[in-house]
Amino acid sequence: MATWAYPPLPTEQLNRRADTALAQELEWLLQSLQESLVSLKEGLQECAALLAPQEPGSTLVLSSLRSESVKGFVTRIGTKVVKGDIQLRLASLPAPRGASSTRLTLSQVPDAPDLVLQQLVSVRNLVNQSLDIVDVSTYTGDPLNAGFIFSQLHLLKETISEARQMLKGEGNERGNWWETSASDNMFDPAPPPYLSFHLSIADSALVLLIRTLESNTPAQAPTAFASDISLTGFSLRDRIFGTRQRAHDEVGDVFTWRGEEVHVKEKVRVESQDPSLMAVMAKLTALEHEVMRWVMALQILMGNEETESE
Repeated sequence: MATWAYPPLPTEQLNRRADTALAQELEWLLQSLQESLVSLKEGLQECAALLAPQEPGSTLVLSSLRSESVKGFVTRIGTKVVKGDIQLRLASLPAPRGASSTRLTLSQVPDAPDLVLQQLVSVRNLVNQSLDIVDVSTYTGDPLNAGFIFSQLHLLKETISEARQMLKGEGNERGNWWETSASDNMFDPAPPPYLSFHLSIADSALVLLIRTLESNTPAQAPTAFASDISLTGFSLRDRIFGTRQRAHDEVGDVFTWRGEEVHVKEKVRVESQDPSLMAVMAKLTALEHEVMRWVMALQILMGNEETESE
């Protein structure tokens, strides 16, 4: 079945009417986006509130599964970890005399340095930047200027996407453990020497990595007996029982930690999902998807689906 306009209109007139209809639809979209940006701003404000420092904060359990290696908790308020009590039972970390485990407690002394999660600082800053972009799109410039609104929405999409990726643990803000481990003066009493305590964010969870380290001293010259039993590159234990599985993924690697070359003796990873960060991740994902739809709609109505913001 087909439909014709009768009498038939000239091609130029049809094109003019099509352009007029497209312009009207674009104007309608730009006007409706101003209302949509209000709802988007509310969602971003909710994210900002979840990231803001509010008492009593989030208390998260950090305990290893099926073992007593790590047991404890930390309390996060905003971008800082303000409390923490962790018990360690590691084969490579002898417990203090008279104790069954090594205890790490974050210092509550007023002048103690803060344990700041730089990833959350970046997420909070990106959310605030997104709010600024929404304000500029709403109150500055011409709201019916398609090019201006498109560039603002494209920037907004990129900023929200970066914040979401930061919560997933992507980007440089997570830091290398040998450079960003918690300093000894954050704890009271100070932790044992050659112990790395590193907190980060991955997939909306707080991740704790404990490493016991050993100085990478020059290897001793092998004795005659040692060279005799290791001519093939395997130790006597490996010959009898077979090659042992690597204890962790950093075996054999050398790191510069606090100005000294070290290697990792033992490594334990525990994590705890943070409900507030999970809510922020869900909201950012939904907001990013919504802005992406607006950008695609503008691309189509502007007549160039390949348009990209410079």
